[in-house]
Amino acid sequence: MTDILQSYLEFATETAYLAGKLTLGYFQAGVRPDLKADDTPVTVADRGAEELIRARIEQRFPGHAILGEEFGESAGSADAGHRWIIDPIDGTKAFIRGVPLYAVLIGLEIEGRVEVGVSYFPALDEMVYAASGHGCWWNGRRARVSEVDTLDRAFVTCTDVGSFARHGRGDAWQRLAAATYHRAGWSDAYGHCLVATGRVELALDPVMSVWDCGPFPPILREAGGYFGDWRGNETIYGNEAISTTLALLPQVLALV
Repeated sequence: MTDILQSYLEFATETAYLAGKLTLGYFQAGVRPDLKADDTPVTVADRGAEELIRARIEQRFPGHAILGEEFGESAGSADAGHRWIIDPIDGTKAFIRGVPLYAVLIGLEIEGRVEVGVSYFPALDEMVYAASGHGCWWNGRRARVSEVDTLDRAFVTCTDVGSFARHGRGDAWQRLAAATYHRAGWSDAYGHCLVATGRVELALDPVMSVWDCGPFPPILREAGGYFGDWRGNETIYGNEAISTTLALLPQVLALV
């Protein structure tokens, strides 16, 4: 299993890199977004990157299932226990405004557990990636979560402060904001990778789709941290997400 996961990880990192390079052809180039039914933007770069990722998976692993944000789910066949989870551009709002914190996200779920994860930030040329038992890596360096163990010295990041109140989590955010040392934004996927690489201690979102979460369980797990729902369950299906250190997790859960 270990050697297989390494080969999956190598494939995923190469695929994320190629998809990211495709998106750079449209970045800061005046691309006009379309609006989806949920009022979120989508661009030709989102669609093109997902098509590239899907084509590579279908060629290399034709039996694997695929779930992507833009083109939905395709069922697997011989290897039905394997499912690739794709977000071709996580942070499309940042992308269309020329902010370089958007990411290509790829996760591989095997028999219900995400075992491989890659988060690539093309405009920064930054990649954070992991596979179970192989550690978490940040541009070739081993990544670990922060050693800060009290919330009053912790940095916390989120994508949209206003989203907490909209989703009934305003009080939880206020408690965390009061308890922590510094609060930052513009995160999306970048916030969760900041936790994995020890640059902040906590990232949280009151609403997250499966493809937003895809790569993060193994990335945080292998970095010595936690990614999951607001109740302490490692999952990509909680419709919400927290990344933090294992030392801070009990304090965070008590507040939210």
